[in-house]
Amino acid sequence: MSPIPASEIRDLIRPYAGELISIERTARGFSSDITALVECDEGPFFVKAVRNRAGGRRDSLTRERLINPFVRPIAPALRWHAEDEHWIVLGFEAVSGRLSDFAPGSPDLPEIVELLDRIGKMDLPEVARDWLETRWDRFALDASEAELFRGGALLHTDINPSNLIVEAWKVWAVDWAWPTRGAGFIDPAQFVIQLITAGHAAEAAESWASHCAAWTEADPKAIDAFAAATLRMYRTFADRKPEESWLKAMVSAARSWVGHRGVTMA
Repeated sequence: MSPIPASEIRDLIRPYAGELISIERTARGFSSDITALVECDEGPFFVKAVRNRAGGRRDSLTRERLINPFVRPIAPALRWHAEDEHWIVLGFEAVSGRLSDFAPGSPDLPEIVELLDRIGKMDLPEVARDWLETRWDRFALDASEAELFRGGALLHTDINPSNLIVEAWKVWAVDWAWPTRGAGFIDPAQFVIQLITAGHAAEAAESWASHCAAWTEADPKAIDAFAAATLRMYRTFADRKPEESWLKAMVSAARSWVGHRGVTMA
């Protein structure tokens, strides 16, 4: 399937962006139909657009719009949003920077864990109170294990290098495409498996997560259950898409993490 041309949203965003100079597609934003950097009279802006039809992608942009006022200290501000019968578009302030580096020895790591700790300490806004985190439930052994993933923390839920953007003076958490309410250790736990994938030993990866209060305050049994559920999840995804090498890498990382924690898989 050929990519959707960014010109499809040109008329819709012109009232907010002014005269458009260029629309340059970007590689970021896998959950959107269009992501682009827009150079214009009122910008630049980073825009995300999805087809305006019922379902996960539309709902995702709605959540990202609603959560933005509460995460602006650590996320680029949403400047405007536009909608018609065909498209929903979000226009964010454009931040310049690079993808964060999760590799062993990376100078980004201290700033990343500081950012994750800040996310874990943010108040849960009322708008997110009903956004329960349930995506790992079906990979838990039973309902009692799934209950360990519940909590009152605001979660980003997609911690990876492309969603943590490093500028000279700060790290931004971008792409709040599916924020939820759940156990606060989940975001640091996602960081752990990403670190293992980037080359860290499991013990070293967890030592970075230990800088986050949500991790140190968590019940170790809950982390064990989440590690096992994560392995089951990536095994399932890898079985469905055996051609995807990144899924195989995630299975390997999750297996290393489960082994380090001494979790017995059912």
